Amino acid sequence: MRVLFFGTFDESTHPRVQVLREGLAARGATIDVCNVPLNVDTALRVRIAQRPWEAPRMLLRILRSWWALWRMARTLPAPDVVVVGYLGHFDVHLARRLFDAPIVLDFLVALGDTARDRRIGPRSPVSWLLDTIDRAALRTADVIVVDTEAQRARLPDEARGRSIVVAVGAPELWFRDPAPDPVDGPLRVVFFGLFTPLQGTPVIGRAIARLADDPRIAWTIIGTGQDYQRTRALASPNPHVTWLDWLPGPELARMVAEHHVCLGIFGTSDKAWRVVPNKLFQGAAAGCAVVSSDTPSHRELLGDDAVLVAAGDDAALAAALLHLAEDRDVLTDMRRRAGALARREFSPAAVVAPLEQAIEAAGGR
Repeated sequence: MRVLFFGTFDESTHPRVQVLREGLAARGATIDVCNVPLNVDTALRVRIAQRPWEAPRMLLRILRSWWALWRMARTLPAPDVVVVGYLGHFDVHLARRLFDAPIVLDFLVALGDTARDRRIGPRSPVSWLLDTIDRAALRTADVIVVDTEAQRARLPDEARGRSIVVAVGAPELWFRDPAPDPVDGPLRVVFFGLFTPLQGTPVIGRAIARLADDPRIAWTIIGTGQDYQRTRALASPNPHVTWLDWLPGPELARMVAEHHVCLGIFGTSDKAWRVVPNKLFQGAAAGCAVVSSDTPSHRELLGDDAVLVAAGDDAALAAALLHLAEDRDVLTDMRRRAGALARREFSPAAVVAPLEQAIEAAGGR
């Protein structure tokens, strides 16, 4: 089976495409890539929707990327199936016109959903426009990929029948030794992300402040974004925090692997209850104990192999981390369990099994 990964995705900042590509290759598929990164993230797409006068600039960038994609596609062998990568809401329409093959859309993010998570009203013109873009993308695809059952339940009825659930997983470069060493010294806790409301980083900031006088926990916070300044201000009483800018994929993987605990998300929005972010899969693969909010989606995928606390509850988060700092046997056990779960369920080859079956059912060979 020859699979073409197509679109304006950026694998360096969104590893989801890398996971799917590595997984299908591990299962014997021949992989081609037709990719011209647009370098426009979800936040910028939402902002442009709020400022219609900036739309022509966005359209020009898309057209330039599409011209390059069209030229590149002409040089590649005909695919058996085309996978349109993450944030491919526009790219899926070009793929439909270029290829006579089943089209798979990795619908990891709904633009309308993201706008509402970023505090744009559900009845605003922006939400209506982004919902329209989402629906058009869904109608164009033969197979729709989401990451949790809760996300699948949110799809329109017609699209749900063509959808499958593929967990986000972690790229191979994140996987580490299955038996972590015993922990000496401070408990090293890491968070990395874009500080969106979904992630609930102010909850982390308040938990850091609660533990300001406890040198047994050292914190590393990586990234910037919407709630960054607020989170940093909340955490300011604690001197045991290192703040870093975003790191490239391999460097980020190495950095996370040097920590004992990886934090997930703690937001209380509707979307936060439905998603399981890539940082949890990556942290588990890197050999960290995983601590995140107690939601149905987290329980579905992580079960008892993660430490789950009430969403939005900084006191509960602080207490959970104190427990891990005080009981190193429990910490070691949770690290081993998270790593074993990641290797068993969330390696690229494991997570793409439903996708491989869906491709075959759709006529890809």
